[in-house]
Amino acid sequence: MKKWLLVLGMITCILGASACGDEQKDASAWSEMSEEEAIYYGEGIFQSVRELCSGAYEEQKAQYAKADPVSAAAFSSWESAQADIGDYVDIVEKSAEINDDGIIVNLKVDGSSHDANIEIIFDDEYMMTSMSTNVIYSFSELMAKAFMNTLLGMGTVFIVLILISLIISCFTFIPKIQAAFTKKPQQEAAKPVPAAPKVSAPAAVEEETDDLELVAVIAAAIAASEGAASTDGFVVRSIRKRRMF
Repeated sequence: MKKWLLVLGMITCILGASACGDEQKDASAWSEMSEEEAIYYGEGIFQSVRELCSGAYEEQKAQYAKADPVSAAAFSSWESAQADIGDYVDIVEKSAEINDDGIIVNLKVDGSSHDANIEIIFDDEYMMTSMSTNVIYSFSELMAKAFMNTLLGMGTVFIVLILISLIISCFTFIPKIQAAFTKKPQQEAAKPVPAAPKVSAPAAVEEETDDLELVAVIAAAIAASEGAASTDGFVVRSIRKRRMF
């Protein structure tokens, strides 16, 4: 029962800090706040957020997150870091900075896995404007994260380059595919012309026979003009041209 009253009181502090924006505050009252009081107030806000995110007050947390975006962001920041922080142990360091613009409260939380820095910012009217949870990683963990991010980035770039090269190499097949689709219609449109029938060789034989008949007729005429009874004594010789040089 006592724990419930404490949580209820912390929740009331959150709502009071978020809902007092319409009321005018006395600036001198906030300037007179000590660092211890600012730390105490910021620590109360943090404990309220942690209790609401513990899983026992999901209905109340949903109502506050719906009513106040700043509280919703605070819940989300703490919940996203809980996996790395582990179990909450204690607050090991506390500090506050008070200036004309508002108050900044820094809390270092000890966790079972990692420590974390909680930064709570209030404006000059003492309204909480943000609460962020930053996990503290070791140097080796930071280097490992940087290496993994670099590896993932380079791997992504290489995969994209390989895909681009494969796509470019496929461009050579596009003309062949187009030719394969357009070749068949062109073959159907252009029908083959039938070949002309071959002329047989008897024409040359007939021409040779006509020459022999002509020679016989000429021989008969010459024999008749000479008074010979037959053409046996007539010899047909080919005429050869004599070269002068």
